[in-house]
Amino acid sequence: MLEAYDVLVVGAGQAGVQVADSLRKGGFAGTVGIINAEDSLPYERPPLSKAFLRGEAEIDDFLFHNADWYAQHDIDLIAPATVESVDAEGHVAMLEDGQRISWGRLIWAAGGRARKLSLPGAELAGVLSLRTHQDAADLRQRVGTAHRAVIIGGGYIGLEAAAAFATLGLDVTVIEAQDRLLARVTCNAVSDFYLDLHRKHDTTVLLASGIERIVGENGNASGVELLDGTLLPADIVLVGVGLIPNVEPLAAAGATVTNGLEVDECFRTSLPDVFAIGDCVNIAHPFAADSRVRLESVPNANEHGKALAEVLLGVDQAPPSPPWFWSHQFDVKLQTVGLQTGHDDAVIRGDVESGKFSVVYLREGRVIALDCINSVADFAQGKQLVKNGVHASASELADTAVPLKAHLATVKTP
Repeated sequence: MLEAYDVLVVGAGQAGVQVADSLRKGGFAGTVGIINAEDSLPYERPPLSKAFLRGEAEIDDFLFHNADWYAQHDIDLIAPATVESVDAEGHVAMLEDGQRISWGRLIWAAGGRARKLSLPGAELAGVLSLRTHQDAADLRQRVGTAHRAVIIGGGYIGLEAAAAFATLGLDVTVIEAQDRLLARVTCNAVSDFYLDLHRKHDTTVLLASGIERIVGENGNASGVELLDGTLLPADIVLVGVGLIPNVEPLAAAGATVTNGLEVDECFRTSLPDVFAIGDCVNIAHPFAADSRVRLESVPNANEHGKALAEVLLGVDQAPPSPPWFWSHQFDVKLQTVGLQTGHDDAVIRGDVESGKFSVVYLREGRVIALDCINSVADFAQGKQLVKNGVHASASELADTAVPLKAHLATVKTP
């Protein structure tokens, strides 16, 4: 007998669980199923590179809900299971084990997978990624006996892992192909701050560096060879070079894909009754310089889940909020709001050397984003500046004697 759901959610991450939760809270009485690729209850991902990796938390500490919650809310968890193909016209999903599930509406919230390296030695044992609980568990087990870690990629995942490794006493090296850390997401001042932070904790950071191969002994990674011939010994090689959206089954079914699944303002894909949310989605966003954007963040996934539930329930959607994000490294908390792509000015507010400052990004005099380092007040007030499209001069924004909320009096309608 063909199993059937009124709403079938593919993906048990932040977006997938949030949309199911919001549907039930909104009074949806139809059947709901969530396909989970992992053999565990759905969980939050951010702690994997922080508290879990340091051995300060276990997966049960950051589950979204316990098993009873899903039963009480009449939400079926189908796990471990992976969708192999989708018959969009027939409204049927085919799983890898041969099971077929029909649906009234399909919500694709499958997120993404860690990008792999196409280098000699990339398949050696000890070359790891950090995306799933199993990834983090494998990594934590190796950390217990490791002395040296090489991290490939100077983005947030790589730097958070570097901070965790350094805290645990490992000799850490970060290799970044760009000429600065976090080059894709922030300005020079913030990049330099994090470079200095990690070096102060005895991490070696190599910028503008390329990799020739990963070397090994007896099937295990033992080092990384750079293009210039330098060999870096390693017990662990962690690869943090980005995420690939999990969209292949829908792409094969005919969905439009351009850096993720293209969806409209109601999260509809080009396939009938198929919606998509979260990290795998390319959507028009009012705070994006290029109109469309694919965002990888917990707040974005939560917002997508809530907004799609509103669409399916037939209630008015709340307008999108400015995207925001956070990162914890050592005793430093970064909070980002807005999207700095396309900025033409970056104003430093506060003293970088103090470890407490903000960068305000402007485009044509309008505040479009902020990076706030250990500056909770700037972040809270900066959200409103970005949301309201506030215009302000660089000199005014740099003056820490004037709180950012004072600039709300100068709001101009976008």
